[in-house]
Amino acid sequence: MEQHTHRHAGPRTTQPVSGHTQHPKRTPRFYTGLLLTLACLASPLSQAADSAQIEKGRYLARVGDCVACHTAENGKPMAGGRELATPFGKIYSTNITPDKETGIGQYSFEQFDRAMRDGVTADGHNLYPAMPYPSYAKMAKDDMQALYAYMMEGQEPVKQANKPSEMHFPYNQRWGLSLWNWAFKDNSAFKADPGKDELWNRGAYLVQTLGHCGACHTPRGIAFQEKAMGDGGSGGKHFLAGETVEGWRALSLRGLWTVEDTVTYLKTGQNRFASASGVMGDVIHHSTQHMKDEDLLAMASYLKSLPPGEDEIPAPNTPRVVTTPKVPDNLFTTRGGLAYAQFCSDCHRPDGGGVDKVFPPLAGNPAVSTKDASTLIHITLTGWKTTSTAAHPRVFTMPGFSRLDDQEVAEILSFIRASWGGGSPAITAAQVKKMRDELDPKTTDSSKFETPRLAKMLTEPNAEQLVRGMRLNMQTKELLPNNVGAQMNCTSCHLNSGTVADGSPYVGVSAFFPSYQHRAGRDVTMEDRINGCFRRSMNGKPLAAGSDDLKAMVAYFDWMKGETKPEDKVEGRGVGKMDRSIKPDADNGKKIYGEQCAVCHGENGEGLYRADGKLIYPPLWGDDSFNIGAGMARTYTAAAFVKRNMPIGFHGKFPLGQGGLTDQEAVDVAEYFSHQPRPDFAGKEKDWPKGNKPPDARY
Repeated sequence: MEQHTHRHAGPRTTQPVSGHTQHPKRTPRFYTGLLLTLACLASPLSQAADSAQIEKGRYLARVGDCVACHTAENGKPMAGGRELATPFGKIYSTNITPDKETGIGQYSFEQFDRAMRDGVTADGHNLYPAMPYPSYAKMAKDDMQALYAYMMEGQEPVKQANKPSEMHFPYNQRWGLSLWNWAFKDNSAFKADPGKDELWNRGAYLVQTLGHCGACHTPRGIAFQEKAMGDGGSGGKHFLAGETVEGWRALSLRGLWTVEDTVTYLKTGQNRFASASGVMGDVIHHSTQHMKDEDLLAMASYLKSLPPGEDEIPAPNTPRVVTTPKVPDNLFTTRGGLAYAQFCSDCHRPDGGGVDKVFPPLAGNPAVSTKDASTLIHITLTGWKTTSTAAHPRVFTMPGFSRLDDQEVAEILSFIRASWGGGSPAITAAQVKKMRDELDPKTTDSSKFETPRLAKMLTEPNAEQLVRGMRLNMQTKELLPNNVGAQMNCTSCHLNSGTVADGSPYVGVSAFFPSYQHRAGRDVTMEDRINGCFRRSMNGKPLAAGSDDLKAMVAYFDWMKGETKPEDKVEGRGVGKMDRSIKPDADNGKKIYGEQCAVCHGENGEGLYRADGKLIYPPLWGDDSFNIGAGMARTYTAAAFVKRNMPIGFHGKFPLGQGGLTDQEAVDVAEYFSHQPRPDFAGKEKDWPKGNKPPDARY
C-alpha cells in the first residue's frame, strides 16, 4: 500500500489513506453491524442524521482535496494510480474508494482513523510521510467520523488494483518510518486559542488540519519533516514560510495578501496580484472554490494574522510595498527589455499590468518578487494555464518558451524582476539551465520559421533607427497620432511587431518589393505598402515621403529581411489561405464572437481599454476600427488571419497560444465582424483598375 507525495503549491492535499486488499475478517465499515440490525427500525430522524453526516464528509473531502492526488489522469475518481514523483523514487496514489478488494472497503473506523492520524495501514505497514497524516492527526473526531462515513457510503466502489511504489534503497525499507514518526510526529490534537475569536480559530483549524497547507508551504528539514508543524498559532517562524516543491515555489502564506485578496484567489483562482499556477490550480479547481465563503474568510483571516517569516522579501516587520504598473525606462534600450517587448508584452502589457481576468499582472505578483525564482523559471519554460472555476470558467494558456536559450530566458526574467520585483535578485543562465535539465521541457511545434530576436538590433550600427522603427509598429497610435485615425497599431495585425509565423510577419518581406499589386494596378514600393496600411487599416494619413519615421519603418523591414532573396520562399510568410468554397454563416459567427472574441475585443466590437483609457486590444468595428478598404474587411482574408492567429492564449503554440478555430468557425466569425459598420474608404473607386477584384471586397 502506498501513499503519495504532495504536489501542490497551495493549501494542498495529499490524500487520506490507501488500500491494498484488506483482511476479509475485519469489520467492513463504520456502523455496518448497527445498520444491519436496526435497518427496518430506523427512524426518519436517524436516516437524516446519517445523510447529513455523509454530506459533511463529502464537504470535508473537498476541503482535503482528496480527489486531486487519488485520481489518475483520465482515471476514475478516488481510484488511485496517479504517479507522484519524489526525490527518492516514485509513489503511486492508492484506491480509496470503498471497494472491498482493492480499495478501503474493509477498513473499520478505527483502522481508517489510525491510517489518517498515525500513517499506519490496516495491515500494519507505515505510510510515507508524503501522506500528510501529521496534519490529519489534529482533526476533530466528529470530522474524522464524517469523512469516514462519506468514504464508505458516499462513493461508488471502483475495482482497481494499486500499483507498488518504486522507491530507491534504502527508502523502500518502511521500518525506518517508525523512527521518523517517533522523531517528528506531533500527536497532540488541535487546540483553539482562547485569546482569539471563533473566526480565527476556525481558520487555524482548517489550515493546520484538513487543508494541510504546511505540507507544501512549510520548509522541510533534512529528513523531509516540516520544520514547524502546527506552530503557526504560537508564532513559529517557519510555519507556512515557503518551500520549493518539484520545481515550484510554494510561497510564504504569512500575511501574503489582504483577507479579501486571499478569499478571491482561493475562490476564483485569480486576484489583483496573481493567477494560480502549477498544481495550486488543481487545489483551487478541485477544492477551495467549492468551500463555504465563511470557511475561506476564516482561513484568510488566520493567514493574514501571521507575521512575515524570516527569509521573506520584505524582511520581518517591513511593510509590503505593492509595485504599481509602470513602463520601465529601459524597455527599448536593453536586451531583456526588447525581448520582453517581443515575447511578453502583448499579454502582460508593456507596464506589467496584465489584462484583468485574462492575463495576470507582473507588477505586484509574488512569483516575480519572491527570492526563490523557481516558479517564474518553471512557468517560462513549460507554460501555464489559468484555473477553471465557476467565476472564470474559460481557461487561458501561456505557451512554454523553452525554445529560447538559457541566456535569453535569464535576460527576460531578470528584466521583469528588476522592473516589478521589488528588489528581487537577477536570474542567471545557470539557474535556467538547471531548471531546464530537471524539467526537460518539450516543444511540439515543428515550424521551420526562424523567429527574429529583436534584442539583436542593439548590436547594429543603426540600432537607434531600428528600435524607432520597431516602436512605430508597436506604438503606432501613440507615436503617430496625426497619421492614425483608428485605435489601431501595426501589431494589431502584424503580431509581436511582425515576428510571428503566419501572423503577417515582416521576415523577408522587403526582399519582394517593388512588386506588382492588383489592387493598385501597378508596382508598389515598400514605402507605398506601408502608407497603404496607414490609409486603410489605420483609417489615417500616409507618412510624408522621406520622413525620418518612414525611413525608420523601412529600415526595420530591411533588417527583418536578413539574407532573403526575391526568389526565396519564406516559411510562415503572410497569413495563409482560406478555402473560398466554405460558405459563411454570420449567425454562427456572432455566437463564436461572443464565446471567443468578446473578452478581448468587447461585446460590441469596441475593443478593450484600461481604466485610464489606454488601449489594450483593438476594436473590430465602429468608428475607431479599420475602414472598408483594409484587407481585414474582407471575409476570407480575415478568416485566414483568424484561423492561424486568434484567439490568443487558446493553447500552447509558441509564442501566443494563437489560433485554434476550425476553418468553418474562422470563416463564420470573419463574416460576422468584417461586415459590421466601419468607416468608409475615400479612395475605393481607384482600387483594382485592371480588374481582379476579390468577390468578398466590401465595395
